[in-house]
Amino acid sequence: MKSAPRHRELPAGKLRWKCPPRYLKFKTTADIKPCTDIIGQDRALMAIKMGLELEHRGYNIFITGLVGTGRTSTIKHLLEKLEAKDPIPPDICYLNNFRHPHAPVCITLEAGQGIKLAADMDALVDNLRANIPRVFKSDYYQGRRKKVLEGIQAKQKKIVGAFEERIGKEGFAMVSLQVGPVVRPQLVPVIDGNPVDYATVTQMVEEGKISKKKFERMKASAEVLSEEMSNVYEQMKELERTMRAKLEKLDMEVVQPVIHEMIMEIDRKYKNPVLSKVLKDVEQAVMKRLDLFRTKDDDEEKKEPPIRTVIGEDGHAIDDPFREFRVNVLVDNSETTAPPVVIENFPNLRNVFGVIERDLLPQGWTHPDHLNIRAGSYHRANGGYLVMNALDVFIEPGVWQILKRTLKSGESVIQTYDMWSLMGSSAMKPEPIPAKTKIVLIGDTYLYYLLQGYDEDFRKIFKIRADFDREVDNRASVIKQYAGFVKQLCNKEGLKCFDRNGVAALVEYGVRLAGRQNKLSTRFSVISDIIRESHYHAEQDKRRVVSREHVDRAIEYRIKRVNLLEEKLQERIDEGTIMIDTAGAVVGQVNALSVYNMGDYLFGRPSRITARTALGNAGVINIEREADLSGSTHNKGVLILAGCLRGRYGRRAPLTMSASLAFEQSYGGVDGDSASSTELYAILSSLSELPIRQDLAVTGSINQKGEIQPIGGVNEKIEGFYKVCASRGLTGTQGVIIPHQNVGDLMLDSKVVEAVAAGTFHIFPVATVDEGIEILTGVAAGKELKSGRYQPGTVNAMVQDALAEMATAWKQFGKNDKDKGTGDA
Repeated sequence: MKSAPRHRELPAGKLRWKCPPRYLKFKTTADIKPCTDIIGQDRALMAIKMGLELEHRGYNIFITGLVGTGRTSTIKHLLEKLEAKDPIPPDICYLNNFRHPHAPVCITLEAGQGIKLAADMDALVDNLRANIPRVFKSDYYQGRRKKVLEGIQAKQKKIVGAFEERIGKEGFAMVSLQVGPVVRPQLVPVIDGNPVDYATVTQMVEEGKISKKKFERMKASAEVLSEEMSNVYEQMKELERTMRAKLEKLDMEVVQPVIHEMIMEIDRKYKNPVLSKVLKDVEQAVMKRLDLFRTKDDDEEKKEPPIRTVIGEDGHAIDDPFREFRVNVLVDNSETTAPPVVIENFPNLRNVFGVIERDLLPQGWTHPDHLNIRAGSYHRANGGYLVMNALDVFIEPGVWQILKRTLKSGESVIQTYDMWSLMGSSAMKPEPIPAKTKIVLIGDTYLYYLLQGYDEDFRKIFKIRADFDREVDNRASVIKQYAGFVKQLCNKEGLKCFDRNGVAALVEYGVRLAGRQNKLSTRFSVISDIIRESHYHAEQDKRRVVSREHVDRAIEYRIKRVNLLEEKLQERIDEGTIMIDTAGAVVGQVNALSVYNMGDYLFGRPSRITARTALGNAGVINIEREADLSGSTHNKGVLILAGCLRGRYGRRAPLTMSASLAFEQSYGGVDGDSASSTELYAILSSLSELPIRQDLAVTGSINQKGEIQPIGGVNEKIEGFYKVCASRGLTGTQGVIIPHQNVGDLMLDSKVVEAVAAGTFHIFPVATVDEGIEILTGVAAGKELKSGRYQPGTVNAMVQDALAEMATAWKQFGKNDKDKGTGDA
């Protein structure tokens, strides 16, 4: 056999990036300025800025990106910076619609005028309640009223007196009788100077005191006089109508100028055309309901029970008889200094689009009016910005559909979103509110593309996408911004300052999160947590500043809180329940490296892959797939592996081989193609019968040309095998084979780096399958000669020979089987 050449190992200096001290020219963060800029999101900032500044319809913003990259804090920061340039939005008010009470009138006024109008209308009611009774009690009004009353009463007295004189001559008198709730006059006979009823007269006729003839004359006269009395009664009612008309005219002449002047004073103050129309209706309504403003006599006040008052949330009495004249200030911007920024954390229908409430009184539900209308966050953000989580919007029933309609129409209609609205509900529909609210939704990329593909309206109303990157270039300027971010958070939350080494440790952790040495993570929510926890450990040590040891301890404790499964698996490996060899050599057996994703924690562990080859034509059998435990990506990797085998060894002869692959002791799903090179090594070992080193673990995918391709989670995989080896004791030969493209991704734990520096652990970068098999077997892979054969004594030659033997055996087997069949015939 031809020995393999010595392959290069990675030096310790390549395994971890260290923050250069020259980038941090300070002793502690107390010596630097805080960073208020958004770090590493130039693309997203450009998109957001354009979306916020474009006032055309449809330029709302959908922010995508990884959670924790500062999406919400960024939009807050940008909105605060843009606020001062934009005008302050108007106040929004609702007034009673006196012509159509079910459709309250919407009025927009300059910021701060809404509460002034409400105060002016309240003052109007108070003034009317004070001045109208004063007018009614004035000598001028009372004199004219008395004159009208005396004139009508004189006519009534004259008509009644003439009629009474007439009926007196006929022997009758007029008395008042109570008929139900009405008092009506009635004629009765007069006998011996006394009025008697007809029952008494009838009895007197029966007793002979009055003749029947006289009684008949009396009845005939009564009929004639009753008709005349009806005419008199109609004349009296007509006089009463005339009196009421004259009194109403008197009220109009005396009271209307007072009312008109008060209302016109409000109209001149605001000069709003919509308000002017409402104020005209207010004037007419007041004139029709003057009795509300009259002062009752003392005797009447004693008879009438006191008015019950229930104060509502708006400060007005719920059973206030003057509700129809008051103003509902839906949105008050009197104290607003810039366009509002509203972050709605609970975007249901009521919270976003408002609601029409109903008051509950002891006697039951009341019918809603304009004072029961409540604003939502969409209205409070009018002229500004409303920020919501996209997923929350979509899971709340009805919110997305109404949001689309509102954005397309530019108007918001407040409705009743109440489970009790089916009982005793009204047909109240307030006038739409013209709203210019800029919507900012924050969601994930999958949701964005889902809406793009299935909702045509989405593309029309969310024309700006701001995608937040999870990483930024690792350069000196960004590292300085990192340090400024630490300073800002420490100032904001009262944390201890970090020294230069502590900041360097945070920067290095940011590189680890990014997964590449030339990148820094922008997941500042995680970085912020590490800063806080590092401060905690510095507090425990009673240190004035936070140093590297505190940052390292914070990271260590953070892992310790969530790595229970990792430790349990390590226990199983140590006790031999999970079989992993870290020494010796075995044919057809390789240590693969897998990553376990726990959501908040990733860790790597070795897995044993075995291959068995035999005569046949089944090709490569993926046992995981046959057991329905293999994912689509893993299946693809095995198919690529089979293609690589055919390309290398099946161009001149058929592959008459059946090879089975299995992840040993794997009872869950397997996915990913990072083990495809490992599986190929196991098959090559089984065919060539060359043992594979068990002190090495392998990761890397392959293509059909036999080239090694990069994989993810390289740091976790290396550390996972290192922990297994270190637990059993490092032998000095153990290590990991990785794709050469992943060298730039290495950000290994300091313990691994120290082991490599001491020569007790090794990391081999490879570019092809040939390099990997040479390291694993110690035998040269061998090059293909012009004849199509591989160099003798090499791995490829041994594999080729094994496959040739299988082909010959398969051919002979088929021939023997055929001959046997012919003989039987």
